[in-house]
Amino acid sequence: MPHRIPNAERWSIVIPVKPAGIGKSRLGASPGLARAIALDSIEAVLRAPGVGRVVVVTADAELPAELAGIASEAAELVLVLEREPAGISAAITSGLTEAMSGPRAVLLGDVPALDPAELDAALAAAGQHPRSFVPDADGAGTVLVTAREGVPFVEAFGPGSAAAHRELGLAELPVDRESGLRRDVDTPEQLAEVVRRSPRSRTARVAAQPA
Repeated sequence: MPHRIPNAERWSIVIPVKPAGIGKSRLGASPGLARAIALDSIEAVLRAPGVGRVVVVTADAELPAELAGIASEAAELVLVLEREPAGISAAITSGLTEAMSGPRAVLLGDVPALDPAELDAALAAAGQHPRSFVPDADGAGTVLVTAREGVPFVEAFGPGSAAAHRELGLAELPVDRESGLRRDVDTPEQLAEVVRRSPRSRTARVAAQPA
């Protein structure tokens, strides 16, 4: 019988997701591709054994119907639907109010090559620090920020966020650059790498469709 992590030790993960019509604008992605990237990311988080609750914050009115098809028996899925996009900091604040008591983290919803085991390993390492973060593969941005139970959550997402999180005193977790956790998608080259890594993912299927 598989070991089940007690609820008090499981993480709440907040995932802010831009509406698909404006998400991944730098990538030039269609709404369908932007939504596929988010759905692949969310599904991976839901499958991580160390996660007890996933809080998705979005103003994308079409996302709830898509999320209904990927609910997990292991982790609870909570949807916070914004009336209109209020920015990442406001989305994070809204999401954290729905977190369980216990450790909390914010993961950006654009890591479609994420393996649940990679997230679990990062969260286990995060439990050794009051606050921590994981930079993206380029090293300048941030994909994950964490805070242990009882520690106030702080974040500085945005341009140059990795340096900002170091300045705030967050521990940088030793996650390999090749990990899917660090492979966010903002450029055609990054999308091609995700498709190569995860050819059966939603992201790969939508990316292969004619424009």
